[in-house]
Amino acid sequence: MTTNRVIFRNGEIFDGKRLLYDHALVFDGDATGRIVSDADIATGDYVDLNGDIVSPGYVDLQVNGGDGVMLNDAPSVETIRRIAQAHRRMGVAALLPTLITDTADKTRAAIDAAIHAVNEGVPGVAGLHLEGPHLSVARKGAHDGDLICPMSDADLAALIEAAGHLPCLKVTVAPESVSEQQVRALTDAGVLVSLGHTDADFATCQRYAAAGARCVTHLFNAMSQLGNREPGLVGAALSNGGFSAGLIADGIHVHPQVMRAAWAAKTGPGQIYLVSDAMAVAGTDKSEFRLEGRRITRTDGRLTLEDGTLAGADLDLTTAIRVLVTQVGVPLPAALAAATTYPAQLIGRMPGAAITRDSMIRISGTLDKCAWL
Repeated sequence: MTTNRVIFRNGEIFDGKRLLYDHALVFDGDATGRIVSDADIATGDYVDLNGDIVSPGYVDLQVNGGDGVMLNDAPSVETIRRIAQAHRRMGVAALLPTLITDTADKTRAAIDAAIHAVNEGVPGVAGLHLEGPHLSVARKGAHDGDLICPMSDADLAALIEAAGHLPCLKVTVAPESVSEQQVRALTDAGVLVSLGHTDADFATCQRYAAAGARCVTHLFNAMSQLGNREPGLVGAALSNGGFSAGLIADGIHVHPQVMRAAWAAKTGPGQIYLVSDAMAVAGTDKSEFRLEGRRITRTDGRLTLEDGTLAGADLDLTTAIRVLVTQVGVPLPAALAAATTYPAQLIGRMPGAAITRDSMIRISGTLDKCAWL
């Protein structure tokens, strides 16, 4: 006789690809869960999902902060732990803590902290994302232009060394500051290279894709735009199947109709995936914070510098899924995959491969909240 069986039914089960109806999720004690047809379950007690959705936890590849702190504030294992815990409460199973353009010392500290966090098994930490400092000043956004710089041989060596100690090292770079040869060397070392904060033209972006770049950071934001005679990085991201592209789907950074057009235009196998681009206020009720001494305010879902420049996002991935479904018209299974399967595959993970209670979340049918099973 099986003891400690828990059955979740009367909802929808997302298996990483499909949304299954008339199915249940069954756990026998501490064993790995399994998805079975309702018809194969004997009558008895069960947890009633009341129409809610069960899904693998989210994977977020751009998380700058949370719980009132930024990784830039103090790049340490404790800071990473606090950020990861804050996003865990919002359904994130795996994340890349992200360092925004900073000094060489802060970058080294962030690399060391991420390596130690991974070695200590800090839950949810899947590596590190360095967004800068090798960007374009012309497309700096909220980054400190005084700290943006070309990639040196020493920088390249440090990144290659770091990649050998992290499950995933993602770097956002601009062709203005990084050569094709450097991108090729990074890719050969296992670094996930993403283009962003750049004014590079379409042909240049295509060359960098050929050199190994596989991602585009926050599609449409801080990059050369899609024009009738010059497609820019946006055009390259959508037309080149080798690129996957992160998207901040808050309805503020990108208009829903633009997201709709991008979704329809994206050439595979690369996919558009969701990122929060979350800052220190994530998981708190704070109305402002500071980024390297600059005041950033939180108002009506926007995070802005004093000059009005957007500075990250006030977003969680459940909200991003809701925006995709209700404002953009993306089918729910595709929206869920954009928050789970697509980013997981990009960093070599596969959500749902082993179903455990602590890997699955319950999302309300109205797509406004989530909780762990």
